[in-house]
Amino acid sequence: MHLLVIEDERALCETIVRSLRRLAYSVDYCYDGEKALELLGVERYDLVILDLNLPGKDGMTVLRTLRQTDRDTRVLILSARSEVEDKVEGLDAGANDYLAKPFHLAELEARIRSLTLRQFTQQGVLLTCGGLRFDTRSRTAAVNGQTLTLTRKETGILEYLMVHQGRPVSQEELMEHVWDNSVDSFSNSIRVHISALRKKLRAALGYDPIRNRIGEGYLMGGDEA
Repeated sequence: MHLLVIEDERALCETIVRSLRRLAYSVDYCYDGEKALELLGVERYDLVILDLNLPGKDGMTVLRTLRQTDRDTRVLILSARSEVEDKVEGLDAGANDYLAKPFHLAELEARIRSLTLRQFTQQGVLLTCGGLRFDTRSRTAAVNGQTLTLTRKETGILEYLMVHQGRPVSQEELMEHVWDNSVDSFSNSIRVHISALRKKLRAALGYDPIRNRIGEGYLMGGDEA
């Protein structure tokens, strides 16, 4: 899943980004409102983590500008403004959640899981496909109780394909939601990671649960038709 962190306290921003990347999220980040609007204008994100006290354009301006054209992208406000009035203003402006500083990273991670799961699925935190299980809370995959050793990118690819079982997912869609904005759209990186993931799944399951749909993308689950 592709996240954007907008936070002007650089040390805090870098801490959040490192924490989320360790959990296999694809994360972009910036330190001011103008850069945030620039990124939001060209990238598609599953969730935005937004500070309010930003240089240039403040967080409320960023949120209101985003909501003029985009009602779907999840926004989690992360701010030192902790008064009830501030929370009400942020939620009324279109935020999906509000977390006051100081905060624990574990709580931030839990709120992100809640928001992204709410966006993609109404099922529990355990995704299944045949003998394959993916725990969205721990972000681990297992076959017959044996945890698979996956890289961060392989984890992100598998989660996204399992959330969207039954329909083809294009390489471009995977690039938007699993990779950050540093990837070259002509890069062979996606195919390399998918190939490695499929090899591991084949070894664990005895078959490959990911199929190619020519001209459409990668399909996990669903009918062969």
